[in-house]
Amino acid sequence: MLTRLLLAALLLTLPLHAQDKDSALTQAEIDQLRDSAYYPDDRILLFIKLLDTRDKVILDLFAHPRKPGREQDTHDLLEQFTAIADELNDNLDNYGPRHRDIRKSLPKLITATERWASNLKTPPDDDAYNVSRKLALEAIQDIREEATQLLTEQKTWFAAHPPAKENRNGSIEILR
Repeated sequence: MLTRLLLAALLLTLPLHAQDKDSALTQAEIDQLRDSAYYPDDRILLFIKLLDTRDKVILDLFAHPRKPGREQDTHDLLEQFTAIADELNDNLDNYGPRHRDIRKSLPKLITATERWASNLKTPPDDDAYNVSRKLALEAIQDIREEATQLLTEQKTWFAAHPPAKENRNGSIEILR
């Protein structure tokens, strides 16, 4: 009986330990994403900012003299980059069918994917992070494809279904 209780307690603590694992995002970044949840354009721009931050840190690791642990740091940053990119891609998947107007942020996102892909290829090959880099580059490619497709779909959709706009006296009118 005691053995079963100990085994049950152990099994219950394993999921809690897994939750303690470092997240790709800081608590402040999570809060920012939560605050931008109702503003899809702002949320995409925030994702771009978060990915730009990881991208810059990776470039900085190789712009300065080598420090011990650089390869592991690069691996960890690439894993964070991929996790954030996957989350962004999930958001894009949700915005498309719901016709959320993200036309302003999509060109910026497409431009950013080109920059990220180029920058992540800059560090020399190393077995410590090559697989992580490959996954990050695949995530970037997925985002680029999704954003390009969404931009085309959104232009077509909003040409046929113009969004309502508030006029000077506060009433809402449909743009045609």
